[in-house]
Amino acid sequence: MTSDIQFAIELAEQAGQLTLNYFSSKSLQVFTKRDATPVTEADRKAEELIRAAITSRYPEDGVLGEEFEERPSGNNRRWIIDPIDGTKAFIHGVPLYGVMIALQIDGSMQLGVVHFPALRELYYAERGDGAFLNGSSITVSSISDVKDATVLFTEREYLLDSISHHPVDQLRHDAGLVRGWGDCYGHMLVASGRAEVSVDKIMSPWDCAALIPIVTEAGGCCFDYRGKTTISGEGLVSTNRAIGTALLEAIDNG
Repeated sequence: MTSDIQFAIELAEQAGQLTLNYFSSKSLQVFTKRDATPVTEADRKAEELIRAAITSRYPEDGVLGEEFEERPSGNNRRWIIDPIDGTKAFIHGVPLYGVMIALQIDGSMQLGVVHFPALRELYYAERGDGAFLNGSSITVSSISDVKDATVLFTEREYLLDSISHHPVDQLRHDAGLVRGWGDCYGHMLVASGRAEVSVDKIMSPWDCAALIPIVTEAGGCCFDYRGKTTISGEGLVSTNRAIGTALLEAIDNG
């Protein structure tokens, strides 16, 4: 385990503890951002904590986060952070929110950490070293038949949008089980072999960055609706290897 991943894990745990101080609080302050999505004082304070620690430890590294302006990198290293992924869940006292920290080096995702403070679950991975949950190795499932698969989604549009022949959208009709366990939690269920597909139709770089290394190192696939592995694409789909390979082939042939 390198010093980078150790630092990211410790930082996610510290920020997670901060969020727990606000979790389920009746006095939690909630604000509305320009894009009409909610943000809480916990989101902002957690990101401030993470940013301050990165600046102190790695003053030349860039930082991209959800709540504040990007700090450019001076060395091709960029930390990408989402202080609370699943803010709506957090506001409603649902424990499926996560603190996410990722490191991008020379344009490639190097590591990802996703911490669920209220669940006491810590997922992490560094490129080439496998994926872990609370220190134990994890892998995606081996299910290959969509009829046996569990498919998860975040946005209600995944179910409510008009008829679509996109291979990912077809899963909502063909899968054995479809559930709305969304945000980063759904993707980590895929990484740990408890679901086969997780679909987010609307994603920003900070929503994707930490997920991709973990799912990939667990043996799975991450790609957008165009079949590209990117943090800046059209949504994000996490899958196990068998179903992901079939979906990518179908997207390419479409």
